[in-house]
Amino acid sequence: MKLVECVPNFSEGRRPEVIDAVVGAMLEVPGVRLLDREMDANHNRAVVTIVGEPEPVLEGAFRGIAKAAELIDLRTHEGEHPRMGAADVVPFVPVRGVTMDDCVALAKRLGERVGKELGIPVFLYECAATRPERQNLADVRKGQFEGLCAEIGANPEREPDFGPCRIHPSAGAVAIGARAFLVAYNINLGTGDVSVAKAVAKAIRHSTGGLRYVKAMGFELKDRGIVQVSINMVNFEGTPLFRVFELVKAEAERYGVPVVGSEIVGLVPEDALLACAEFYLKLETFSRDQVLEVRLSEAEESR
Repeated sequence: MKLVECVPNFSEGRRPEVIDAVVGAMLEVPGVRLLDREMDANHNRAVVTIVGEPEPVLEGAFRGIAKAAELIDLRTHEGEHPRMGAADVVPFVPVRGVTMDDCVALAKRLGERVGKELGIPVFLYECAATRPERQNLADVRKGQFEGLCAEIGANPEREPDFGPCRIHPSAGAVAIGARAFLVAYNINLGTGDVSVAKAVAKAIRHSTGGLRYVKAMGFELKDRGIVQVSINMVNFEGTPLFRVFELVKAEAERYGVPVVGSEIVGLVPEDALLACAEFYLKLETFSRDQVLEVRLSEAEESR
């Protein structure tokens, strides 16, 4: 059985009924399974994870984008997280029996359909990018919705890969791509000074001299009176979670600020957490086969 994962991010984190409708539209497609959904009011963003065989997931993703375009208006949207579309980012991730090239093909098919049928400009990113400067999502989303309103149609470098060369008035634009598994990991700091979070984020992200495979931004969590370093880890094996946590902790201590908590957004591979257990427990001669659930899964598969 071929399995592909799709992790669409929607610009809505405060109205559960809207995400209920979006998820419901995706799950109307037979064969599409919901693995996870998370909403964040400060970011005003929802992250949904669906999985299934390629064709149903492709159809489910399209229906989710269409429903989001109906219900989310970027002209009235405010939140801490950067965004350029109602359905902001839609990546395909290979899981089993599916290659990255297969996911690139899915991204292109979805992008063409979204552009033609919904009239939303589409930018291909990461492994599906059609030019090097669009591999990095932050570069694609530069200026956010408001900036793209002024640039699409006026700046040739912002011409979309699919769809009209103008912003959709309410749904904005969408980035569709293919990538490896990404761990969304946030670390909260015990201060209300957002400049500390921004400084720590700058110190740890790869683009400004920090850790390889790490993208990071600093945000204010106004309802909690603290700040957050929001991190995307694009290769958790190349740069593990514990290394990121320790560097954030060390950088924050320079400002006299403690780490007060952290969170995983969406799903995380078992190996990422086991690596943390090995590091912090200083386990010697440890094997992943010693994990009860791993051994049970292997026994089930051998039946």
